[in-house]
Amino acid sequence: MESYIRFDWAMKRLLRNKANYAVLEGLLTTLLEEKVTIQKLLESESNQEDEFDKYNRVDMLAENSKGELVLIEIQNNNEYAYFQRMLFGASKLVTEYINRGQGYDKVRKVYSINIVYFSLGHGKDFVYHGKTEFVGIHEGDVLELSPFQKQTFKVDKVSQLYPEYYILKVNDFNRVAKTPLEEWIYYLNTGNVPENATAPGLDAVKERLKLDRMSREELNAYYKHLDNIVILRDNIETERAEGRAEGRAEGRAEGRAETQTAIARNLKSLGMSNEQIAAATGLAEEEINKL
Repeated sequence: MESYIRFDWAMKRLLRNKANYAVLEGLLTTLLEEKVTIQKLLESESNQEDEFDKYNRVDMLAENSKGELVLIEIQNNNEYAYFQRMLFGASKLVTEYINRGQGYDKVRKVYSINIVYFSLGHGKDFVYHGKTEFVGIHEGDVLELSPFQKQTFKVDKVSQLYPEYYILKVNDFNRVAKTPLEEWIYYLNTGNVPENATAPGLDAVKERLKLDRMSREELNAYYKHLDNIVILRDNIETERAEGRAEGRAEGRAEGRAETQTAIARNLKSLGMSNEQIAAATGLAEEEINKL
């Protein structure tokens, strides 16, 4: 099985070329379950200057043939407020891509596609879809559009007017790829394309994202990128391990102090002097006086 360029690197360096749109279109078509054609790429909100962010995440903003906005973001390392970050990113697009004075009927549809290489939340699946629905608190019915609204907005459901979110937890994929979406997740996870893959866009990956198509300079930069991602992850894991160790040490110290305090309190109730109690427990006489 041949190795291919990681998707985040491809997004930074290769997929912004119109000749390579087929790769992105394939992913979006597979995920959204409808034919997606990218009309153009727009300026995304994060051309990172920060060294950490430069390797930790990458995003791309596209406009499809329907005039809808698609934000694709890859996050390599843990961000505890990532759910809120998704909300902020989608909301920012809604407000930025409407001209002042335009009616609300001109609000653009936004898809937020989030490819995460860390454990986000708790769940059993590896692909999640979020959308907005209004459910009656008494009848349990879903609020629907009027016939006029359906005709005007060219959609069938209220949820189709609101941003939709997709989360691809690629590190959680550990099975044989059997569906087109699983084939894509497998590539995003491993950097390899399954044999006999049929998912849209993966044929373009095979053709255009092979490692052996890169020049020596490009390969050096690419491998440096991979090394930096590993270093970032190792640093985070080290910080977590040190934090857990410090927490355990502090817990043991607090436990010992509480035990000594309890012993001192018992000895004091037996009538022993503060000096004797201090010698037995190691506590200062000032502390014993307060018991």
